Amino acid sequence: MKFASYHDGSRDGQLLVVSRDLSQAHYATHIATRLQQVLDDWNFLAPAMQDLYDALNAGRARHAFAFDAKRCLAPLPRAYQVAQVYAYPSHQALLPAGDAAATLLQGAGDNLLGAHAELHCGAGCGLDFEAGVAAFTGDLPAACSTERALAGVRLLSLACSLWQRDADSPAGGAAVAPASWAATVFSPVAVTPDELGEAWARGRVQLALQCQLNARVLGCCEAGEDVRLTWGAALAALAASRAVRAGSVLLAAPVSHPPQDAAQGPVWPRGFCSLAELRAAESLQGATVSTYLQPGDSVRLDMRDGAGHSVFGAIAAQVAAVGPESLDGA
Repeated sequence: MKFASYHDGSRDGQLLVVSRDLSQAHYATHIATRLQQVLDDWNFLAPAMQDLYDALNAGRARHAFAFDAKRCLAPLPRAYQVAQVYAYPSHQALLPAGDAAATLLQGAGDNLLGAHAELHCGAGCGLDFEAGVAAFTGDLPAACSTERALAGVRLLSLACSLWQRDADSPAGGAAVAPASWAATVFSPVAVTPDELGEAWARGRVQLALQCQLNARVLGCCEAGEDVRLTWGAALAALAASRAVRAGSVLLAAPVSHPPQDAAQGPVWPRGFCSLAELRAAESLQGATVSTYLQPGDSVRLDMRDGAGHSVFGAIAAQVAAVGPESLDGA
């Protein structure tokens, strides 16, 4: 199944079921009005949602309409908990030296942004992004096994955490450690893991994340290849000391690969899904030339299946301006 939330003037939007090819949608009002309701009562509501989804894909949904990703909020506009896990070995360069606890960071879930949000950065800050995949959970008991945690994955989406960094600092792990997690942007659509088919295997999303900055390819990184923590292990870590409630969101970002050796030094042939990692790589090669996001910059993220079809819809966000206000989706 595929879900989205249309902006309707409310805080949580109006829940939609979206067709597999992302061309059609149908309001789910007769079943549930908000995605959190479905996550809270998954076993009861998911079968009815599946029936609507099947009818929509078969062309039998009587009140279907063309899906418009630009009208979407985040699939879950408010979440009880948002966390991010640094699940790839090369992420250790972004963390304070010896700070193992920083591999799992807590964020804010009160204002999650839609795929076409305008981004605003506070004055004197560099705006960075870390792009990856997010999992939306059902209820998980405290200290659950990795198998139980993996079974609790209800939905998956693309996600991009936004960071305010010291724009004047040199590149490197120590420079990016004190960054502030400003907000999180999500793809228009969240999907059940079965929609990925064989690309959902062993607790990994085995598809490439395509990352563009100002229409230039920044990275095309395989999300399941060099991951250190599978989704089962990452969610079990989140639930290690307390129960996790339905509607919690965990990001594994940025998708990343270790460098390969070349005659001229280390190279990253698949690119980057984070400007901090790009700048760190440039510093290893002698000079940091890339800047953080500037007004007018655009970021586009997408993930396509084996047939070349977008799975979640694309994130296409733009930096609107730099000013004293905090970053938000207005």
